[in-house]
Amino acid sequence: MDVDGFWRDGYTIVKGVYTPDEIESFRRRARESVGWNGDLLSNPKLKDVLTDGRMAAVARKILGTDEIVYSGDSSFTINSKSHNWHKDNTDREDPKGPDWTQGRYTMLRFGVYLQDHTKHSKGLNLRRGSHLTTELMAGKNVYVATAVGDLAVWSMAISHSGNGTKLRFPWWIDPEPAMDGKYPRWWIPAKPSGDRMALFVGLGTDDAHHARYVEYLKSRTYICNMWRGHPWDDETLAEASKAGLTVRNVPKEIEGDDTVGKNQWWQPMPY
Repeated sequence: MDVDGFWRDGYTIVKGVYTPDEIESFRRRARESVGWNGDLLSNPKLKDVLTDGRMAAVARKILGTDEIVYSGDSSFTINSKSHNWHKDNTDREDPKGPDWTQGRYTMLRFGVYLQDHTKHSKGLNLRRGSHLTTELMAGKNVYVATAVGDLAVWSMAISHSGNGTKLRFPWWIDPEPAMDGKYPRWWIPAKPSGDRMALFVGLGTDDAHHARYVEYLKSRTYICNMWRGHPWDDETLAEASKAGLTVRNVPKEIEGDDTVGKNQWWQPMPY
């Protein structure tokens, strides 16, 4: 695990975390979960991506602390269409915001891509080093070539885009998302590897960055509806704790609170 590389570039790939059989099992269970609108920890078919302890172990290495906090931010996708550059952190457009002024940013996004992207398209694009600035287009565009079983982890402050294009030739070029379908004739895009599936999890530590991110999540309609519809039972919370996660029970926090979940889209947060 390249911890120094993570803090320098804003991302890293941990090779071979899962076996091919485990990835195939995730694919099957993701298909069986179509229609589920809760987070992964509340999903009995997919919660083990959190409760097996592997993501928590990676987070401990990167963040340099044993206290890894999960606050209900996770999902699975099948053939999502997202294809625009964006950041996930709270103060994504304000360089004077706490995300940028209160020490290095500690909120992590984990991605398990359930198919090959070393030779196939529809993977993740990142802008290397853009976790250090609000400038959305700063840094070199990189296609994240994950193999089956790899675990990708990136800063929520990094600029990223889904459904990228891998070129068979010229293989050394990573096309910008805006170039999709507008390539020179001599470029040969690689085909996708079947249905594009992925599991995503947000983890951090018990600090001001995590607290502010949770307050931002509480402002969003989609995740408050998700929390209200699928709270965690005691058995699940015990499994997460055994896996090395401190679970902040945000679904419990927002019970009966009609002030949360007002924003359909991202809005700047006061500070």
